[in-house]
Amino acid sequence: MRGECLCGSVTVVAPDARQIGACHCGYCRRWGGGGPMLALHCGPDVSIEGEASVSTYRSSDWAERAFCRQCGTHLYYRLLPTGEYFVPAGLFDETDLEIESQIYVDKKPGYYALANTTTMLTEAEVLAQFAAGQSESAEAGPDD
Repeated sequence: MRGECLCGSVTVVAPDARQIGACHCGYCRRWGGGGPMLALHCGPDVSIEGEASVSTYRSSDWAERAFCRQCGTHLYYRLLPTGEYFVPAGLFDETDLEIESQIYVDKKPGYYALANTTTMLTEAEVLAQFAAGQSESAEAGPDD
């Protein structure tokens, strides 16, 4: 899969992924302007073209977020211990994606709701899963 930022300065090349995870944590909602982060778990085998235009922000002890310094497009959330990438679904032109899971559902504000039937995990469940095996962390990771 190939996706790019708004201005085309950065291209993300990732393995084929079809399941979107939605994260409702405070960091993801703030990063995305109030809604959930809708991302594809792409694993560690992601390459970035146009790295000179990429800026990163270390949002926690275990993760960083990246954006295009030219146009501001969000590029990825990356778990530092495992190198796994979670790439916003909107970077890709794929139309056959589906929302499979939601995390931090107990942090979701009441002003939006997803109609999809998905697996749903609370903050406590995400943190327990993260502690049990950091490589198995849920979609956008424990950032809140």
